[in-house]
Amino acid sequence: MDILQKFSLQGKVALVTGASYGIGFAIASAYAAAGATIVFNDIRQELVDRGLAAYREAGIDAHGYVCDVTDEAAVQALVATIEREVGVIDILVNNAGIIKRIPMCEMTAEQFRQVVDVDLNAPFIVSKAVIPSMIRKGHGKIINICSMMSELGRETVSAYAAAKGGLKMLTRNICSEYGEHNIQCNGIGPGYIETPQTAPLRERQPDGSRHPFDQFIVSKTPAARWGTTEDLMGPAVFLASDASDFVNGHILYVDGGILAYIGKQP
Repeated sequence: MDILQKFSLQGKVALVTGASYGIGFAIASAYAAAGATIVFNDIRQELVDRGLAAYREAGIDAHGYVCDVTDEAAVQALVATIEREVGVIDILVNNAGIIKRIPMCEMTAEQFRQVVDVDLNAPFIVSKAVIPSMIRKGHGKIINICSMMSELGRETVSAYAAAKGGLKMLTRNICSEYGEHNIQCNGIGPGYIETPQTAPLRERQPDGSRHPFDQFIVSKTPAARWGTTEDLMGPAVFLASDASDFVNGHILYVDGGILAYIGKQP
């Protein structure tokens, strides 16, 4: 047996939601390198256009669509269009997400609902849309982008932590309901990752010292660094490939060891 062939995604169609940039773009790029055809969505045309340009620059022939993943009718229409224009979806990555850093007692119920709608309801909606065709095909992979906040709480992220904790359990329940159809549903829980959004938190201070939050994260991470989007590529390919066919309902934390570590003694 050629073990490396087990990691190939040749001939597979992968839908990565919200993958115009950032973690979703990195995962989709890894899938393309492994042989998959890439499909992604974003909520506005300008974001889709930005993503298409980035994929072209990387030498990837991706298919981009505008779709609000919280809109069930729009998602059903999107999946039907992808199946007609590209092919049946073999791999779904529920990557689209938002966070609102607001103290709980200052957060409105509407703001809380918005985070839960994007981070939890949308993965339910998109998974529900692709599962029937996966059942008919006899195989499928669903990967939910969870978080360390699926396990931990932290100040100002009550809605995000609630949604990601729920997403962890949705992952396990999809495994429980559809594992017999040779569908594997797993999650990836990124640690603190270097992205343009986190760049201000890693900037050196005028005196040359680290940003206080940067110091905090590095001190809590046994790897003593932030993760990169490249650190997520291998785990994402593994969970999308035949190499993980007996891995189901699992959350793979790619966090440099944060969840295993209590921290240094003061």
